[in-house]
Amino acid sequence: MISFGVAPAVLGFTLGLRGGWDMLCLIYFVVCGVSRLARFNVTAEALSDRETGKVKYFEGTPIPTSIVIVALLGAAFQLGRFDENFWFGAYRIGPIVLHPFALVYVASGSAMVSTVRIPKP
Repeated sequence: MISFGVAPAVLGFTLGLRGGWDMLCLIYFVVCGVSRLARFNVTAEALSDRETGKVKYFEGTPIPTSIVIVALLGAAFQLGRFDENFWFGAYRIGPIVLHPFALVYVASGSAMVSTVRIPKP
């Protein structure tokens, strides 16, 4: 949970996703990661193959897919696209700020808690 849930959120915050809406997106991502892991632990037995005992598919994307976000943040850092230079800028919505890049966290979190079945290799 720390490596693939909290760490990407902390990296995003550290690189400049500090607006109020940004923090809401980051918290949503972490909560989705916790929910994803909890659901997998609860349903793993029910989803497993009777013969092998292995799960045939994932429900929602696995939490390690958050490595894609870490790679994007690494690229942003390498290219100097952090803080006030973050990709896609920043917008004031009401009294607080949103960096559109924070919506990548929302998309990833939503994919984790979705019920889409992804075949397991």
